[in-house]
Amino acid sequence: MARIAGRFRRVEPRATARAFVLGLLSGVERKNCWQLAEEAGHARPGAMQRLLRSARWNADEVRDEVRSYVMDHLGGNGVLIVDETGFLKKGLRSAGVQRQYTGTAGRIENAQVGVFLAYASSRGRALIDRRLYLPEQIWCQDPDRRSGSGVPEQVEFATKPRLALQMIEAALDAGCSSSWVTGDEVYGQDPQLRSVLEARGIGYVLAVACTTRVQINENRTVVQAGTVADALSRHTWHRQSAGAGAKGPRYYDWAWVQIGADRNRCLLIRRSPATGELAFYLCWSPGEVALSVLVRVAGTRWCIEECFQAAKGQVGLDHYQVRHWTSWHRHITLAMLALAFLAAVAVSAKPNRSTDPNPPTRSSDLIDLTIPEIRHLICTLFRRPTAPPNRLLAWSTWRRLHQAQARRCHYRRRLTSGSDT
Repeated sequence: MARIAGRFRRVEPRATARAFVLGLLSGVERKNCWQLAEEAGHARPGAMQRLLRSARWNADEVRDEVRSYVMDHLGGNGVLIVDETGFLKKGLRSAGVQRQYTGTAGRIENAQVGVFLAYASSRGRALIDRRLYLPEQIWCQDPDRRSGSGVPEQVEFATKPRLALQMIEAALDAGCSSSWVTGDEVYGQDPQLRSVLEARGIGYVLAVACTTRVQINENRTVVQAGTVADALSRHTWHRQSAGAGAKGPRYYDWAWVQIGADRNRCLLIRRSPATGELAFYLCWSPGEVALSVLVRVAGTRWCIEECFQAAKGQVGLDHYQVRHWTSWHRHITLAMLALAFLAAVAVSAKPNRSTDPNPPTRSSDLIDLTIPEIRHLICTLFRRPTAPPNRLLAWSTWRRLHQAQARRCHYRRRLTSGSDT
């Protein structure tokens, strides 16, 4: 918290931000302003709500501190990973919400979509940047809707790959120590993203569809990626691990084929030994690299899925109940800070087995502390004393009064709209 304290001009929002982050790290069931305020011992949720909506502080400046904090604790030959995640919503007023496909539900749902950038190295992984995707027709071309949700006038429509590129360039300009970028098909299919990375000398391993057309052989024959895989002989495939998973090393069969005139450009193909399912990647590097390097980068892409799982399950990334553009970015940024803290603690808690003169015996061997276990220990060891009964009853009364008021407003709105029709 000392790293971000200077980003708050007044002591009140600074103290509230600290209580907010501690609440995100706590065992509160739902990490919204109501329950975080109750956990912090506040009489009302007003301070938490003001922190997200109207207090004077810049979420992008705090985001910069989060990125710097992650580099200090996890930096070192890392990989930048881009991906998006959905936040399911019921209403129509939250910034950027519309019916759209989200991998969170696996179907088209009413949701917000956030594009995120993660950093992963051998030491750990964490989220370091975020952008809220703003649909073009429903939001970017509707001034009334934009102003109602606080979308700044200077915010224009940008595709998800464009948002990803903005975050990647910002991270590189800030000195992020990474020479590789990876992402799924949404980003691999974008030629502008790939060309900018090549111009900056940053290698990439980006997933593409099997229908992607590539140039092969000296005659520069253009064929689909799936056709290239069908023509490969069995001697072309090499079984290698894409990294450790929950159930052990993730072994796949891999093949690579040079494409185009650049010797450092290739099509990487992954095949599942169990099902034969294929996946395709466009790869480029500023110099010659081994197949094992490309395999490692491709396997790193799953780290951002683990970040999403930890952020939503442990620090309430998706627990917010806000509609405003500013509020969304502030909640997400503070959740990223809480996740980065847990990742840093996990790194510091790892034993240095290479220099340990007394390595653990088989009976006492333990896995390293995980992020869920660290948060559980924080909740257990630093739990606040139980609030007095009158405080608990006061919160129960406040919640029921607020819910009654909300119900009256909903009923009045429905009756009014019904009489108009």
